[in-house]
Amino acid sequence: MSLHNQVIYLDNNATTPIDKRVLEAMMPYLTHDFANASSTHQFGLGAYEAVKNARKKVAQLISAEPHEIIFTSGATEAINLAIKGVAENYQTKGKHLITVATEHSAVLDTCAYLETKGYEIDYQGVQPDGLLDLNELKAAIREDTILVSVMYANNETGVVQPIQEIATIAHSAGAFFMTDGTQAVGKIPVDVDELGIDLMCFSGHKIYAPKGVGALFIRQRGNRIKIPALLHGGGHERGLRSGTLNVPGIVALGTACEIAQREMETNQSTIGALRDYLENSLLQIEDTYLNGSRDKRLYNVSNIIFQGADSDAMIMGLSNPENDSPLIAVSNGSACTSTSIEPSHVLTAMGLDEMQAFSSLRFSIGKFNKREELEIVISEVKRVVQSMKALSV
Repeated sequence: MSLHNQVIYLDNNATTPIDKRVLEAMMPYLTHDFANASSTHQFGLGAYEAVKNARKKVAQLISAEPHEIIFTSGATEAINLAIKGVAENYQTKGKHLITVATEHSAVLDTCAYLETKGYEIDYQGVQPDGLLDLNELKAAIREDTILVSVMYANNETGVVQPIQEIATIAHSAGAFFMTDGTQAVGKIPVDVDELGIDLMCFSGHKIYAPKGVGALFIRQRGNRIKIPALLHGGGHERGLRSGTLNVPGIVALGTACEIAQREMETNQSTIGALRDYLENSLLQIEDTYLNGSRDKRLYNVSNIIFQGADSDAMIMGLSNPENDSPLIAVSNGSACTSTSIEPSHVLTAMGLDEMQAFSSLRFSIGKFNKREELEIVISEVKRVVQSMKALSV
């Protein structure tokens, strides 16, 4: 591949490439082992066993039981199933839910929908470092609160919330605790029992599996949760999610979870070292600042303000196919809201003004990135920032 066709991909929080081992594991179920996992013949039973095995691997990664895992098309579907399900099933206790202003749009839009149905949603603010104020959360919780939903690790800043403490606060009022674990699961250790998590969603394509498959953990031991189905027609996934199972995707998710569990410590040290090197180098550019907590965040994410430089223009400059440099893929917010021309709701909730939010870039590193790629990125970012500042003088 010639240099000008090369892609340096630093947008792993948006999606990851498929791990070759994951692809190999799923390929038979796309080709010769194509049976429906609900068919009762021997061919179908083989597919059913593959799904059963994958469910076990997914459960092991988060210290859950296999029957607590519901396969979905991804985190967005899982979020809808969980939040709408709890709202419908526990409305006799109350119609009050608490979430956070920096949540992913899948949570925020689902909550906005519930408001049209008569539910009261409390959107908690965050401190300038992106962390919740636990005293404010305690003050907001009520007897009629049925659910507290707080993202584990933020997709834009990587900020990791104190999940165990939040779960304790929710449980003290008899509310369930849900977390969007999409960015955390597979990157850092997540133990649903230790942390007191009742519901958690995540997606395969954030952990080197393909798009179109995800899971919802629904606690069935102790603080057992019952939710109604969102999709009807066949009673798949313990009646909660009807539809023919995506066997290749499910097998891929299981394999990705198994690999993540095995390689998590190695990834943390190698990816963390790359992120630190990139971040420290970029922060040497004049008028640059880190967004979010420096300590309480994922090891692979760096969200940086480049004062006086427009992030959209920077993204275009870094991925310009007309020069001889590699195409560099970075982001200025959530990929799920990339059609929006609004500033990042995450950064404005942290107190940044619109200009600062529009000058921020997210670099999210994955396990396939290399140090030599980062050398090119550092040089190119410096070049683009300098040229933009020269134009604005």
